[in-house]
Amino acid sequence: MAVMTSSARRPLLNRRLAEFGTTIFAEMSALALSTGAINLGQGFPDTDGPEEVREAAVRALRDGRGNQYPPGPGVPELRAAIAAHQERRYGLAYDPATEVLVTAGATEAIAATLLALVEPGDEVIALEPYYDSYAASIAMAGGTRVPVTLRPHEETGADGAVRRRFRLDLDELRDAVTDNTRLLLINTPHNPTGTVLTREELTAIAELAVERDLLVVTDEVYEHLVFGGAEHVPLATLPGMRGRTVSIGSAGKTFSFTGWKVGWVTASPELVTAVRSAKQFLTYVSSGPFQYAVAEALALPDTYFDAFRADMLAKRDLLSAGLAEAGFGVFTPAGTYFVTTDIRPLGESDGFAFCRALPERAGVVAIPNAVFYDHRDAGAPFVRFAFCKQTSVLEEAVSRLKTLAG
Repeated sequence: MAVMTSSARRPLLNRRLAEFGTTIFAEMSALALSTGAINLGQGFPDTDGPEEVREAAVRALRDGRGNQYPPGPGVPELRAAIAAHQERRYGLAYDPATEVLVTAGATEAIAATLLALVEPGDEVIALEPYYDSYAASIAMAGGTRVPVTLRPHEETGADGAVRRRFRLDLDELRDAVTDNTRLLLINTPHNPTGTVLTREELTAIAELAVERDLLVVTDEVYEHLVFGGAEHVPLATLPGMRGRTVSIGSAGKTFSFTGWKVGWVTASPELVTAVRSAKQFLTYVSSGPFQYAVAEALALPDTYFDAFRADMLAKRDLLSAGLAEAGFGVFTPAGTYFVTTDIRPLGESDGFAFCRALPERAGVVAIPNAVFYDHRDAGAPFVRFAFCKQTSVLEEAVSRLKTLAG
């Protein structure tokens, strides 16, 4: 029975959040703990990032930098480093003083952006499956979530090999836009499918945004994890998009310090001011000493980013091959550090039931993709595994999963 207040006689939880209970990540991580299973569910590395970056945080702590409230928009050193990173990588020039905002991870950046820009009745189009905080942030802002589904496709390459990927239907996206659409929420490289939207796809999205005068929020936290010739193209670089795009980045995924929760927003002064107006009443400020460390991390040479990507590519291929050998249908990701699989070749169709049984069956934890869908049936047979783990851990997981092949 729902607990009710004595006066209003209504559920305690705000009705906008009624559909959001305990996250699947908490449930599956608890299951991993109770069964001793290898946790390939939640996307966090099991080793720390570069030692010099960790030492930079220690140095900031000892020097008293960031131990008290840092500036609301972020420490100047980090804002300058973010701006330099965007210009060096993508040719995007941002003013560190007015066009960069530091946040408590990308999750807060998304929440603050949607709370700032969305009003009740506004429609927000999100690519489905979507990261779970998108739905909650849209709901808290009073907006209406409109999912556009990335759909699985099989393609035969020039070498005759069949490759599986999820693809955006641009006609479906265009048809989803109405007079009530306020903004598009785009994620590329895309979690959980591993899709990296092509320049052609992003150009079509940009043209639609300009035509319909839409704002666009782009979650680019996996920008440095693209594989196999895929290219990360920031939407803000395309014609007409610089002034209508809020780009979101994060240090956690790139430098393997997810617990530091340092993210950022880059956008026009008007958009940054709007987002900051919401952000200041969420965390106000956070991660003071870590901001100085991330400033140094963003200035690391290209060799760091190349080695990081190569390491993750090897782990992707190790886990993907093992999953295929175990009988899964594998969607080899072009980006992120997740592999989405189809469980139907194993005679299964319910991802929730499969993931809840998998720790006992094979000693491994995964995440059912259906939690990232409004259209649960569309995501029912898909399951996500994380490969941002030590090679020895992945090898053991692959060994365990092979028991599923009988």
